[in-house]
Amino acid sequence: MSRKLLARKLLAEAVGTAFLLAAIAGSGIMGETLANGQAGAALLPHSLAIGAILFVMITLLGPVSGAHFNPAVTMVFALNGEMEQREAAPYVATQILAGIIGVLAAHLMFDLDIAQVSSKTRTGIGQWSAEVVATAGLIFVILGGLRTNPAFIPAMVGLYIMSAIWFTASTSFANPAVTIARVYTNTFSGIQPFDAVAFVIAQFIGALCGWRLAKAVWPRER
Repeated sequence: MSRKLLARKLLAEAVGTAFLLAAIAGSGIMGETLANGQAGAALLPHSLAIGAILFVMITLLGPVSGAHFNPAVTMVFALNGEMEQREAAPYVATQILAGIIGVLAAHLMFDLDIAQVSSKTRTGIGQWSAEVVATAGLIFVILGGLRTNPAFIPAMVGLYIMSAIWFTASTSFANPAVTIARVYTNTFSGIQPFDAVAFVIAQFIGALCGWRLAKAVWPRER
């Protein structure tokens, strides 16, 4: 693969991941501001904004980079032969850096301190198991969409994440880049650094589970 083509793919991953995190952090800030302390009222616009931005960015950038925006997705695609394995490390580095930039952009737009570290606790077996389930489901949806109806993947991913925000105890981070970026916002969507480590581990476990489940349901013809 040429360097120029890889650069285009990485730019697409950076743009998509940055907008995703700006939507996550920004909608959390806006929702919390308007909800007057009612978490449920803040969570509804938060989930709608995330589902919508995923649909738009995957539709736009999927043809360029595959629109992973997620190191767990990149790992599974590399394992599954859906991408060249040597692309995986640059993808992951780009996603993490772009995610942090997206969070900082949200702080700038809402006139908050740019540099923050979260103090929000998110821990416990319920939260960890929720991240395993949320990420496994995400991978299952993506791989299943590729096998059954690729044109609907943007809608399926957006709707799945929007739903998982409500049906999981962790509100479905389901993405190591998202988790790392949310360490750097002490707002509605934040997570403190130590808790983020367990979330990331749970997400990679969930990704592997979702990958194996998809392979069982949709085995490739030899």
